[in-house]
Amino acid sequence: MRTRAAVTYGLNTKFDVKEVELDDPSATEVLVHLVASGICHSDMHHVTGDQIAQLPMIFGHEGAGVVEKVGSAVSHVKPGDHVVMSYLPSCGTCRWCTDGQTNLCDLGAYTVQGPQIDGTHRFHDDEGTGLGQFCLVSTFSEWTVVPGQSVVKVEPHYRLERACLVACGVTTGVGTAIYRGGVRPGDDVMVYGVGGIGMNIVQGAKVAGAKRIIACDINDWKLEQSKLFGATHTVNPTVTDPVEFATELTWGVGVDRSFEAIATPETIGAAVRSVRKGGVATVVGLTRHDQPDIPINPSEFVLWQKTLTGSLNGGCNPRNDIPAMLRLWDSGQIDLDGLVTKEYRLEEINEAYDDLLAGKNLRGVIRYEWADNGVDA
Repeated sequence: MRTRAAVTYGLNTKFDVKEVELDDPSATEVLVHLVASGICHSDMHHVTGDQIAQLPMIFGHEGAGVVEKVGSAVSHVKPGDHVVMSYLPSCGTCRWCTDGQTNLCDLGAYTVQGPQIDGTHRFHDDEGTGLGQFCLVSTFSEWTVVPGQSVVKVEPHYRLERACLVACGVTTGVGTAIYRGGVRPGDDVMVYGVGGIGMNIVQGAKVAGAKRIIACDINDWKLEQSKLFGATHTVNPTVTDPVEFATELTWGVGVDRSFEAIATPETIGAAVRSVRKGGVATVVGLTRHDQPDIPINPSEFVLWQKTLTGSLNGGCNPRNDIPAMLRLWDSGQIDLDGLVTKEYRLEEINEAYDDLLAGKNLRGVIRYEWADNGVDA
């Protein structure tokens, strides 16, 4: 079948929106008609070469849509079901899945290689070139074929043009605060970077019952927005040193938990210095794949017993936590509508990423045209 998609052919090039060919799903795969896809910075890291991916590729990993067709071996979804993508598939049988760490599933190794799990491509351009699928899902396409392990069925009353956000940004942020960072009621928390991920860390810290939530960013508009999501204090590091700010606010103690969602060595170092004795600093921002070091004094880990940890997809189990995040939205405990600054058509994807990089959006969302013509999105 034919589908419009945004194809990336080389590093630091614009997305090329064009018609491509899409094969039918295999026995273990699912054909999905996309309703919406979030605009996430993670894709751009691979376009610029900060992270490695095999090009050409169709990016996009934060999507939601309606199942059109399923392979003969797929039983957990059927045509007509509403689904949210899991950009990290889980096999259920590897060491990590059986240990409850499904976000670390061995299938994650396939997410940037290009072909599907069986080594073949589903997308092809008119020259016959196989087009890779980012995270095996490629949500920057009207239609996509994905592994059965990559779709999570959700209740049909959820608006998919907002539910798509729980495919990545919301689960990563809220999960990082609650699971990886371990925010507890009464904690003081600091979040470095309040874009699409950091703002959801703020929401997660609020859900977990944090006392103070300090948002740190050089973008004053984002700092103002963070107050709507639960931030109690804000600091712009171009004006005030954030470590000194956190130390003074906590009477010289330091915050209980800090989170780094900017992905620079300097902010990672600041996140570590911000926490108290026995505190935890969690890194969720993606630095360059070849980043050699970060400015941290190792003595802090010994003498102050601090912890520095990482977070992949917030430590979430997508099949459990994607529906859980939607229930939090249902109950008003987290806000998805407020995260979306602007919606775009697929042909506006380059403008959408320009806006993201310029700091104009918390989250941009691509809406596919068919979703405006009678589909309950």
